[in-house]
Amino acid sequence: MKRSLRLVALVATASAVFAACTNNNEETTQEQTAAPVAAKAPENTMALQDTIKGSIPSEATGKIGEANLKLTYHAPGVKGRTIWGGLVAYDQVWVTGAHMATTLETDKALVIGGEQIPAGKYALFTIPGREEWTVILNKNFKQHLADNYDQQDDLVRVQVKPTTFEQHQERLKYEINSISGAAGNILISWDKLRIEVPVEIGS
Repeated sequence: MKRSLRLVALVATASAVFAACTNNNEETTQEQTAAPVAAKAPENTMALQDTIKGSIPSEATGKIGEANLKLTYHAPGVKGRTIWGGLVAYDQVWVTGAHMATTLETDKALVIGGEQIPAGKYALFTIPGREEWTVILNKNFKQHLADNYDQQDDLVRVQVKPTTFEQHQERLKYEINSISGAAGNILISWDKLRIEVPVEIGS
């Protein structure tokens, strides 16, 4: 009788061990087959579009001669709007960006529009015109838009002619372009229009 009970107990134990091993194998198999499915998730290869509604905080940096220049600005988008003579009025002082005043920083003296500009930080404004723009460097760089703009704080005003091009520039873009060892320009592009501000190294 005791042998029969022992035999029954051994059979039950073996059955339980076999069932546990079978379950573990099934779980392992499921885990191994699930991982590749996750790894094969389709990738989005479509080009990303600019869907940001606001103006993007942006910077442009570069060198002209030994001078290190940095432009800090907010870059608005066209978003299907009429920019020149629409969103941006002609013949009015424009922050040439959005939100806080666009700033130009230089660690060396520059010459812009024939005027010596000491190393420092300045606000950059423009007055867009149909045939000609006025580019302004102003001492008061801590201001919102052109709300507190005062012409008495201007260091220089320079006249430049805009050029048009075929390629559409969705967001306002500044660039610093070195032409030679002592000269270059600041490029401002938006929509299908560009202006170039000549810059030289000061003495």
